[in-house]
Amino acid sequence: MNIVKPKSLNNLEKTENLIEEIIDEQILNKEIENVLLSNIEIYDVEFETIIMNNTEITQSKLEKNTFTDIKFENCNFSNTSFENSIFIRCEFINCKMTGCNFIEARLYNVSFIETNLNYANFANTTIENVIFKNTSIRNSSFQENNFKNLYFQKADLTQAQFFKTSLKNIDLSDSIIEGIAVSLDDIKGASINTFQAVDLLYLIGVKIVD
Repeated sequence: MNIVKPKSLNNLEKTENLIEEIIDEQILNKEIENVLLSNIEIYDVEFETIIMNNTEITQSKLEKNTFTDIKFENCNFSNTSFENSIFIRCEFINCKMTGCNFIEARLYNVSFIETNLNYANFANTTIENVIFKNTSIRNSSFQENNFKNLYFQKADLTQAQFFKTSLKNIDLSDSIIEGIAVSLDDIKGASINTFQAVDLLYLIGVKIVD
């Protein structure tokens, strides 16, 4: 596993007014903290070399943006859309991202750690060098994805849906996959443990009777 972390995030300037700075369509070398925003729209902005902490941007559209070398910590992006956005060397730590939309986004070297991604939508998302660690992805949706170096470590994939998305060579053995919706072709080649196999017997039409 070789997930590249954000580059050095030292000597950053604190942002006083995020919305005013966004007008310049580029935010560089900033520390963003304790910002509370809702129902905003931000498009085509480059965010680079940033620490974003204790920030809440909910029910919003942050689409077609580029996020590079960013550490998001203790942030809330619930029900926010990142459609068609690009994430490069980003970390999400202890964030709330319930219902986030990553449709047709691109994720390169991204870590989701102890984060809530329940009901997130990753349809047609490019995912390369990405880890979901101690993260809840319950009822999330992965559709027509091509994965390269995707890792699940103690992730909760309860009732997650995988459609036309191959899990070949992906290790699910220490994650929760109860109620996962996946086809036999898509699960083929994945690594699971003995107990998880019971959750997948429905794929071959087997029922367990007490």
